[in-house]
Amino acid sequence: MLRTAVRNVLAHKARLLMTVLAVMLGVAFVSGTLVFTDTLGNAFRNQFKKSYDQVAVAVTTWAERGDEETSAVDEATLKKIRDLDGVADATGRVSGFAGVADPDGKLIGNGWSNTGANFAPGADGKDRQYAFTDGRGPAEDGQVALDQETANRGKYRVGDPVRVATTGPVKEYTLSGVFTTEDGAVNAGGSLVLFDTGTAQQLFLRPGQYRDVTVTAEAGASDQQLLDAVKPLLPENAEAQTGAALADEEAKQTEAGLKGLNTILLVFAGIALFVGVFLIANTFTMLVAQRTRELALMRAVGASRRQVKWAVLMEAGVVGLIASVVGFVIGVGLAVGLRSAMGAFGGKIPAGPLVVSPTAVISAFAVGVLITVLAAWLPARRAAKIAPVAAMSSVHAVATTKSLVVRNSIGGALTLFGAAAIVGGAVQGTENGRWLIGAGAFLALIGVIVLIPLLSRPVISLVRPLLHRLFGVSGKLAAQNAVRNPRRTGATASALAIGLTLVTGISVLGISLGQAIDKMTTDNIKADYMVSMASGRLLDESALTALEKADGVTAVSPQQSTWLTVDGEGVSTSAVTPGDVEKVFTLKAVSGSLDSLGEGQLAVDRKTATSRGWKAGDSVKVEFGDEKTQTLKVGAVHEGNELLSSVLISKAVSDPHESVPGIQDVWLTMDGGQTKANEQALVDALGDNPAMSIVDRQGIRDMFGGFVNTALNIMYALLAMALLIAVLGVVNTLAMSVFERQQEIGMLRAIGLDRRRVKRMIRLEAVVISLFGAVVGVALGTFLGWAIGESLSDDVAGYALVVPWDRLAVFLVLAGLVGVLASLWPARSGAKLNMLTAIKTE
Repeated sequence: MLRTAVRNVLAHKARLLMTVLAVMLGVAFVSGTLVFTDTLGNAFRNQFKKSYDQVAVAVTTWAERGDEETSAVDEATLKKIRDLDGVADATGRVSGFAGVADPDGKLIGNGWSNTGANFAPGADGKDRQYAFTDGRGPAEDGQVALDQETANRGKYRVGDPVRVATTGPVKEYTLSGVFTTEDGAVNAGGSLVLFDTGTAQQLFLRPGQYRDVTVTAEAGASDQQLLDAVKPLLPENAEAQTGAALADEEAKQTEAGLKGLNTILLVFAGIALFVGVFLIANTFTMLVAQRTRELALMRAVGASRRQVKWAVLMEAGVVGLIASVVGFVIGVGLAVGLRSAMGAFGGKIPAGPLVVSPTAVISAFAVGVLITVLAAWLPARRAAKIAPVAAMSSVHAVATTKSLVVRNSIGGALTLFGAAAIVGGAVQGTENGRWLIGAGAFLALIGVIVLIPLLSRPVISLVRPLLHRLFGVSGKLAAQNAVRNPRRTGATASALAIGLTLVTGISVLGISLGQAIDKMTTDNIKADYMVSMASGRLLDESALTALEKADGVTAVSPQQSTWLTVDGEGVSTSAVTPGDVEKVFTLKAVSGSLDSLGEGQLAVDRKTATSRGWKAGDSVKVEFGDEKTQTLKVGAVHEGNELLSSVLISKAVSDPHESVPGIQDVWLTMDGGQTKANEQALVDALGDNPAMSIVDRQGIRDMFGGFVNTALNIMYALLAMALLIAVLGVVNTLAMSVFERQQEIGMLRAIGLDRRRVKRMIRLEAVVISLFGAVVGVALGTFLGWAIGESLSDDVAGYALVVPWDRLAVFLVLAGLVGVLASLWPARSGAKLNMLTAIKTE
């Protein structure tokens, strides 16, 4: 039976090609994902190991500017560590944000991983963490050194002036040297600026203070013993680990991050394989139908039902194995390509070998073979039921009325239960409700797939008159062919329906969220400009002072994050500028007056006031971040603003209790509104700082809504694999349908249907099947998009369903185009049939 299975695969290799392609694409996605994440994980693991190779103990304090001095390691403590037995050296480190401007004044790097640190040479004048390729480390204030990549991108050479931005004003330094390093920030595509220790301490912490310490051991000294000796010397909140333990921890954190990416990619691979199941099942169903006589003869000469079933399953296994081999090779290539692509887009990946783990190999082959065999199980079961007497006829037994009733009853029940769960989840509107929607979506999708053969006849019959009227006999025959075998049509359309259900659902939800976010932005903002750090870090107080003095500024208020504790519970609070905050944000008082902010009182949004039982005029005892308490009056209750915290307080009241004001961004209105001159005035006021972003109102809208469009595009790209497999399904169905209808096509040719109309008939059949699947997918996807959106509406202010009719129309047009393209080869093959040969075909 194995030899028979192999011979049948070789005999029908053209008809099995699309099946091989579908499995191959799914396996490539799975294996590529696993190899890619394994390779990245191994590269980062080796990098961390190399970075901490000579570190016996690493001390971390998380100290920041403005913290108590006892939170960092001081010079006295560093000296005590150096004097411990077994310590070869102990180096103090400080770090923070530092960005470098290129010759055009733009920030080099991605902002969030642009870092500054101190150059800490030993007795030999070298810092072991940095290998200088040119010049030397900074030795005094006014000098900096740059990593090799940043120097190359900025075209800087030793001795050149370099503009460096920190959280404070931008300053010009002289480049003293260029170095290479294994620093994670540089490998993440950022930049690293080295200052002399005194300058770095002044910028990022305090003079004489260190955030971190790295300890190296003398020969023969135990890392664990040094760790035990160092710990008692450290500040209360400091953490100490061995270098090996820290390397392992950072590697685990990286791998945990990669697992998220791994899971997302594997989910989409699973969707692609799920769509492929329909193609595989359809292919083997048609093959079994076309080989009814052959299988019946096998039964007649002594083959048992079990042997026939296993023969078909072995064919599927051979197809799955071939597809898995090819898919795995392509997947490895895909992993290499993804790694190169990340490098091309600025994501610097540490060097390292390609890792092909046994897990990736086993998973890829298990998925490929298992999916193919499972998809072929039902066709194999049907093949085993073929009676020997069927050898007298080439017509496969049609489905019984009982089997159709059972199928449609199950499909109807699943669809109703699924729809009920979806509606219930949408009404509930909680996280549990969203899980209910997910379960309902799965049931409804399976139910619709089961019902698709039943739906195909009435839906396609609606367009049959139109096809006949527009395309004559070709159109009429195409509509009849599309419903001749509802199960086959349903299986082919299901693949497209699944893909378009997901695409449509994501589109409806994404567009609706985008509109809500855009509305929130336009309704809540009056400001002409928003200023923030390009790195996503906090602005320095000096930036606010400079903006307040800028030419043309009529109102300016920070959105400064602070924290108040009321009755033991933390309350998110925004510190703002009274009198100006309502000029840059939309604020409407419900009771009291917003002018009371200038009198040191609180302004609370209506939702918080209701939940806490507060009203204008009430006194509230609050505790600030420095643990000092004060009784403040609620001066106003307002409607709320999504861009501000629930409680507003004057910056003048909050600042005395803040070690370093946490200014997230600054909002401004200017005389004359948004003009190039006004924007330039802000740039000049900030000293042309490359690390600061100045965004106008349209830019603010794009910034808040941009992530939705980015997410949509990523989803479309990932779902493209599933849609491609669906297209292969249409091609395969048509090709095999043409093969089994050779005699019919020959007869049509003989009675006057020319080649042009044969092509048109097959093309129209493909378009009808594709559009049928697309309509089902778009309808179900819109329903799901509505349900998920309703469950989120309480969490997203101003959310309302937006049906993107233009995109839905594009999806339907693309589905029709898919049908046309998928039919090119089958239509050409059908039109080229020799009519006499075709008529004699059995």
